[in-house]
Amino acid sequence: MFTGSLVAVVTPMKSGAGPDTQVDLEGLERVLEYHIENKSDGIVAVGTTGESATLMTAEHCEVIRRVVQIVNKRVPVIAGTGANSTIEAIELTDCAREAGADACLLVTPYYNKPTQAGLYEHFKVVAERVAIPQILYNVPGRTACDMLPGTVSALAQLDNIVGVKEATGDLTRVRAIREDCGDDFLLLSGDDETACDFMLMGGDGVISVTANVAPAAMHELTRLARTGQREAAKALDAKLLGLHQSLFLESNPIPAKWAVARMGLIEDGIRLPMTWLSEEFCPQVEAAMKQAEVL
Repeated sequence: MFTGSLVAVVTPMKSGAGPDTQVDLEGLERVLEYHIENKSDGIVAVGTTGESATLMTAEHCEVIRRVVQIVNKRVPVIAGTGANSTIEAIELTDCAREAGADACLLVTPYYNKPTQAGLYEHFKVVAERVAIPQILYNVPGRTACDMLPGTVSALAQLDNIVGVKEATGDLTRVRAIREDCGDDFLLLSGDDETACDFMLMGGDGVISVTANVAPAAMHELTRLARTGQREAAKALDAKLLGLHQSLFLESNPIPAKWAVARMGLIEDGIRLPMTWLSEEFCPQVEAAMKQAEVL
């Protein structure tokens, strides 16, 4: 169910870059319809790319509810509900369950740097408290916390932990996790630049930032890679490489929001401490968009 190109969708906001920039619900509907029309295989709402760190709890839950309503079961909806507080993660995950999300994506607790035993207990408690499929999310470059394959393997024994988003870019982990967790455990890349190889090695898909800008191409890339069409997948991936790289010239989602605004889908709104893309990087992102033929 949760395979292919799963877009880590931006959260549209009204124009501005302040501490209370308002979520744009009309823009949200416009973006979601664009993704469904352009064959994104699923929507990941209010993840890192959706500015989860700066949305208040009520806003976070409301965006999930609206995404579920707008999508209306046309594609799966995965809600970002991770937190560095276990009780907050439980609360957000339960909000997503009540809203009707198909699954939740839970990032490793950031900043407080738990041990592997702490990670296991954290995710175990959330899984036990909230009856919804849950996908682990490992992105140590952002959280300063690396969940090792052995911990993933232990958590995979829990019924409602169904997969992992692995965003280290370390492709050796694909084989290690697959061998330990079996074919039914979802392996999702969280790194666009290595996602093609990740899927060619047996991964099930990618939770993608690039798909915000090139959803149809990312859908096709995942199809080619997952069916073993190496040469065609590699050729398409080369066309998207500029986006994979330029969308991280500044902290995600800064470049992605600029690009989606450049396409006319959203206003130029972002919430502090994120700021709008620096002018020096705009030509690089635009060039990558032209290379990918989305402009």
